[in-house]
Amino acid sequence: MTDTALDRLRNGLIVSCQAAPGSPLANRGLMSYMAEAAEAGGAVAIRAEGLRDISEIKKAVSIPIVGLIKLKSENTPVVITPLLEHVYQLLEAGVDLIAVDATLRKRVDGTLGNDFVAQAKAIGAVVIADIDDLESAIAAEKSGAVAVFTTLSGYTKGPVPELPDLDLVKSCTTHCAVPVIAEGRFNSPELVSQAFDAGAWSVCVGSAITDPWLSTKRFIKSINRES
Repeated sequence: MTDTALDRLRNGLIVSCQAAPGSPLANRGLMSYMAEAAEAGGAVAIRAEGLRDISEIKKAVSIPIVGLIKLKSENTPVVITPLLEHVYQLLEAGVDLIAVDATLRKRVDGTLGNDFVAQAKAIGAVVIADIDDLESAIAAEKSGAVAVFTTLSGYTKGPVPELPDLDLVKSCTTHCAVPVIAEGRFNSPELVSQAFDAGAWSVCVGSAITDPWLSTKRFIKSINRES
């Protein structure tokens, strides 16, 4: 399934169907409809969070699912699939690929992202690594990640930039043998094209497609800045 799922992702668009905390779309059972629409529009995979949404999305689509569970804690900045318990749950849910935070930040038990990648792989998970820099990408690949997502670039070291990190995409494609999937602020077709030009295996787009609340806020921010 690993090679098959990754092959199906190549040169395609992954759509992240997650409603941000505070969004009117959250917790209303709407993500499966978003996923179904994304597949109908040509998406090659769905990135989904939470066991409830994953279960409903699996019923609605036939394309691969990248699954994760988010849990915030006062004791660690790691939010994306922070516990092995979550990995077991995602395995039970039958997702094709499991996304984990693979940044070199400490989890509750003191382990780093690459340690967790190895632990998740050891229990049978097909792991994709959400990384924030080249160092974490290389470490995750060495620990058994089958692909790296640039998901967390810009979210771990100070203010979040407005533009995606194309330089990281280029660096990872140069230094990593596994597929590099561009994610994080790729909110226009032009930026998606630039990601492929930088060597991305595929590109993941989220709120620009599936959350009108966040997209509207971005437009309003731009209007206010120009006023």
